[in-house]
Amino acid sequence: MAVAAVLARPSLEDRLLRTTELLERRGYALPPDRLASVCLGGPLPPEAVPGVVAASRRLAFAEGLVVTTGSSARPDSIRRRQAAHALAGPLFLGEARHFAERLARLCPFVLSVSVAGSLASGGFAPADDIDLNLVVEDGRRHLAYVALNLLALLSARRYRGKPVDTHTTRPLAPRVMTANLILERSQCFPLARQDEDMAYELLVAKPLLGGALLREVVAANPRLLEHFPQLEGRIGATADVVSRLPDWLFPAWLDRPAHGVGATAWRFMQWTRRHRPDALARVAYVRACMRPYTLFDA
Repeated sequence: MAVAAVLARPSLEDRLLRTTELLERRGYALPPDRLASVCLGGPLPPEAVPGVVAASRRLAFAEGLVVTTGSSARPDSIRRRQAAHALAGPLFLGEARHFAERLARLCPFVLSVSVAGSLASGGFAPADDIDLNLVVEDGRRHLAYVALNLLALLSARRYRGKPVDTHTTRPLAPRVMTANLILERSQCFPLARQDEDMAYELLVAKPLLGGALLREVVAANPRLLEHFPQLEGRIGATADVVSRLPDWLFPAWLDRPAHGVGATAWRFMQWTRRHRPDALARVAYVRACMRPYTLFDA
């Protein structure tokens, strides 16, 4: 039994390969020291990674980043994003924090807010939007989506001069804040998905509010720690979610009309992208990664 367990244990190369493949599915790559810290199965000594990559036929170095052999990733573009993040990241992380606080003050059903996407992973470019993960009270997912987008539209007026790309251009103002993942409280205990992609989503997300609840989510879903033991203790203290408005202003029945409003707005946005197949493909990919938690599926 002990021999079988040892034989079944993945090698360092296999762990680094699976981690690199996971990163490439999300459109980026990491240098050896950062790859070591987020390796599947637990962190590695940074000095162990270069030797494993150099001896591997499945991994390679490109522009100082670890990529899979024959990867379609563009390391030069990734490096430029990482350099841009050093300049733009702190500014927009501060904006995300202020936005999360405003959202929580207005919406008592919002229980936690985290930054996800490129701003969390270290590859934020000025043309990007800020992806937010929310946990909300049961029966308020669509209400949270509509509230977030209305507040985001008001906030975006201050960023009319912000650079945009095919993903962030909008008819009235650039897209600055967007909902990446919205979970109801009951969907977290337990999570229907506890795979490595969901575990990594929680690993790299930066909690802004409601960190105590997110720690409860990790503790209640131990399979996440099997993929990334780094999750244990990683979510630090955050400010509490404090609303200025009473709960009774947002009864659960409002979620049904909010679903209709949100779905109409979402379909309109996809219609505005009808001549941009790359933008539609990116939306389809993100939604596929988020299932079964996506909104507005038929």
